[in-house]
Amino acid sequence: MNTKNIPSDGWKGLVENWKSDLPSGFIVALLALPLSLGIAAASDFPPIFGLMTAMIGGIVVSFLAGSMLTIKGPAAGLIVIVAGAVGEFALGAPAGTTTADATAYGWHLALGAVVVAGVIQVVFGLLKFGSFSDFFPLSAVHGMLAAIGIIIMSKQLHILVGMNPVTEAGKPMVEPLELIGELRHTFANFFAHKEVVIIGLVSLVIVFVWPMLKIQALKKIPAALVVLVVAIPLGKMLHLQNANGFAPLLEFKKGLFDILGVNVSFAGVSVVGTFVKYVIMFALVGSLEALLTVKATDMLDPFRRKSNANKDLIAVGVGNIIAGILGGLPMISEVARSSSNVSNGAKTRWANFFHGLVILIFLIFAVSFSDMIPKAALAALLIGVGIKLAHPREFIHMFKIGKEQLLVFLVTIVFTLVEDLLIGIAAGIVTEMIVLLVSGASLSSLFKAQAEVAFIDDRYEVHVSRAAVFTNFMGIKNKLESIPGASHITIYFDNSRVIDHSAMEQLHLFKSNYEMEGGEVIIEGLNDHKTFSKHHLAGRKKKK
Repeated sequence: MNTKNIPSDGWKGLVENWKSDLPSGFIVALLALPLSLGIAAASDFPPIFGLMTAMIGGIVVSFLAGSMLTIKGPAAGLIVIVAGAVGEFALGAPAGTTTADATAYGWHLALGAVVVAGVIQVVFGLLKFGSFSDFFPLSAVHGMLAAIGIIIMSKQLHILVGMNPVTEAGKPMVEPLELIGELRHTFANFFAHKEVVIIGLVSLVIVFVWPMLKIQALKKIPAALVVLVVAIPLGKMLHLQNANGFAPLLEFKKGLFDILGVNVSFAGVSVVGTFVKYVIMFALVGSLEALLTVKATDMLDPFRRKSNANKDLIAVGVGNIIAGILGGLPMISEVARSSSNVSNGAKTRWANFFHGLVILIFLIFAVSFSDMIPKAALAALLIGVGIKLAHPREFIHMFKIGKEQLLVFLVTIVFTLVEDLLIGIAAGIVTEMIVLLVSGASLSSLFKAQAEVAFIDDRYEVHVSRAAVFTNFMGIKNKLESIPGASHITIYFDNSRVIDHSAMEQLHLFKSNYEMEGGEVIIEGLNDHKTFSKHHLAGRKKKK
């Protein structure tokens, strides 16, 4: 890895690196444009406001962010929460209101929860909660994401073939299990709208086949953009149009200057339970996804720069406050666009800025063509995202790590589908804690880190006793990070009864990063433990 010649930040970084950051930002914007429209439409927001969020995430948040290479914008991982908020608030619309008007009513009220959640995220950052993602067991986090993927697919499969279960149900929201149950009816009427089906299936083929192409020049072009380039003229050729309550195309003809204004309403505060629930979910899940993306992007950074997670959390919070006031979706550091940014050779935060600038130009000059975008094409893009989140290999991976991790993973999925994301992640955490207690951890050891640091013979020794698990690892991590760089560290687990998968993953990451900077980390005492599986990062408990 190249740790020398680290690119400059600020205006100097712009002068030095615009030749790499501008092309990367442009390519990422081509990926972000259709995804932002699709995510907004799937979230029951006016599609153009997905672009509003991406623009703010690039042009505004890039100057505040604590990370160099992440791209800020709307994310598929929040679709379920956003659509849920719109639907629940829409239930309070005045009697006799049409479904479309009720959805618009719910949108304005959902924005109030987005703004308050943004304020909470700023507070999280100021209180230095940037490492709070370490508190969640990884299997529960993956379970949450898999459940989100299943819910996204359960709705978009209907839209792919020209059906809309929300409209047909005659109510502003449909529960995930209802969406899944309605698939039987949708597939029974698969060819009711043949033109839509053709566009949807062609788009779906592009989504999965395009990344497999071996030609590097073509692989640089985002599959999402190719879908639009093919689907728009195909829709014209098949005479696809909105008529008589059937709307297979996106519907809006407004540009940036038509939509600028305050759209937020805080009237949802009167429905205290609903408002508080969605504020918590926006703040919790949004922050968790954003922080996990920052971690993942840091690992991809060829210059091995370490992001300031607290500063980045503040930046995302500010972005959400602005986006929520103006009508946009909540934003996070988005993983697909961030990884694309790295692979396209970006070097500084200016790539994110250029991505936002391209979207701003689109909003000003070219947004009118969006009325020609088939909804089935955007559904295909989101189905691709959903499959990535809930791919069978995720289930296999959890099983390989350990049966207990698969249990936590599945419990999180089931409770999320039956209840909601907040209940799902809570159920996953409780299940993991029960597993740890059964494995020999004491209740008190789950919440208090027992780690002592000593400097002996030019070497730091860290003795971890009782347990090293997701609920107490932040304390252990703080002790490890207090040790000066380029030192020799030996971590002893002889007196630890239980070490869970999340702690093993964090230890592996700490060792890798520390040794990348010239230090040495040796882990002792793990042979005294029985692993839950053959996986090298499996949890383990003390042998009797």
